[in-house]
Amino acid sequence: MNFAKRALLGATALTVVGFAAHAQTLTIATVNNGDMIRMQQMTAPFTEANPDITLDWVSLEENILRERVTTDIATQGGQYDVLTIGTYEVPIWAKQNWLLPLTDMPAEYDAADLLPAVSAALSVDGSLYAAPFYGESAMVMYRTDLAEAAGVTIPESPTWTDIKAAAEAMTDKSKEQYGICLRGKPGWGENMAFLTAMANSYGARWFDMDWKPQFDSAEWNEALTDYLALMTNFGPPGASSNGFNENLSLFQQGKCGMWIDATVAASFVTDPANSTVADKVGFAQFPNKEGVDNHGNWLWAWSLAIPSSSDAPDAAKKFVAWATSKEYTAQVAEAQGWRAAPPGTRTSLYENTDYQAEAPFAAMTLTAINGANTQKSSVQDIPYTGGQFVAIPEFQGIGTAVGQQFSAALAGQMSAADALAGAQANTTREMTRAGYIK
Repeated sequence: MNFAKRALLGATALTVVGFAAHAQTLTIATVNNGDMIRMQQMTAPFTEANPDITLDWVSLEENILRERVTTDIATQGGQYDVLTIGTYEVPIWAKQNWLLPLTDMPAEYDAADLLPAVSAALSVDGSLYAAPFYGESAMVMYRTDLAEAAGVTIPESPTWTDIKAAAEAMTDKSKEQYGICLRGKPGWGENMAFLTAMANSYGARWFDMDWKPQFDSAEWNEALTDYLALMTNFGPPGASSNGFNENLSLFQQGKCGMWIDATVAASFVTDPANSTVADKVGFAQFPNKEGVDNHGNWLWAWSLAIPSSSDAPDAAKKFVAWATSKEYTAQVAEAQGWRAAPPGTRTSLYENTDYQAEAPFAAMTLTAINGANTQKSSVQDIPYTGGQFVAIPEFQGIGTAVGQQFSAALAGQMSAADALAGAQANTTREMTRAGYIK
């Protein structure tokens, strides 16, 4: 038990004798995005039903969250009782015995209702190790009014050629109207999540079957060159600092003709309370390059997991079961409408006619999630799994280092060729050091 929790429980014991022995504080590390902020605001039913459990939130920007929870769990620091982690960390950490299996969730949790692709990504040897709060793939979100005014059509399954033509037609920088917004902030889960999916759609791969990096390939060169051209010519200024949250804000303000990113963003860009373009948004599949049958294979689930170092595992399991339950989904729907319900985790949500009626993005989201193949993310042979990431422990460091190279290229600090050469050299060195390359 850490000092802060011991002090809190000690103070409670002085005032509430008998209750203090059971009082527990759950320290919950989470990402500062819209869905997680909403969850923090809606915990009253849980705390009222569990007066002996206090929730202490640590809400962090995505890259900082990953750094802190990774450090804590690897050292068994015990700082957190509930972690917000993704499909990348779960199988790696579960195999290290760093996470507690969620094998005895209450019957009403209904684990069988979880979407198979998401449940499988969060399981090891048939046991669930994290409960999905929301799941996502990636897709195109675009301004239907700007597309119509520009005389362009974005098909349901566009190619990158379609995207480039639409971005050019919808750009009017004199009005701060940019044809396309894409992630540029460096990070393995920021710009490299997008760029890995884009590279997949061009037929690229991170490694060949001997674990040799492939940044010197024609496919990576074409993907990065096209990305930089799109953003330089038709993107907003300062794009090398823009991640998910920054692009969401730009789109909601009406400054992006298109935004290609996580499907979970759809509920926010169509929210009339926060988006100035809520009634003018269309959806399409993640693009592919002509002749390549690959739509990125992005699959992610922000999930709640319990570290084996927690000193309150039973209380943590109660919270995780509640926060990822059908009950919580219904609570969100009642308070803010079905469009705001956490997407991408449960079959029952997509069978719900109320949700289908209120969420114009539901069908495309489900198509994207069901179409993601994380077992073979590239059309070429690969030795790894993972869609917009490579599921090896070293990827956090390697992916972020490559992301810094590519972000620098977007900022105009180096050429695409130099960024790719740096990525190739750095990744080769790290993979050799880690023993993958013999």
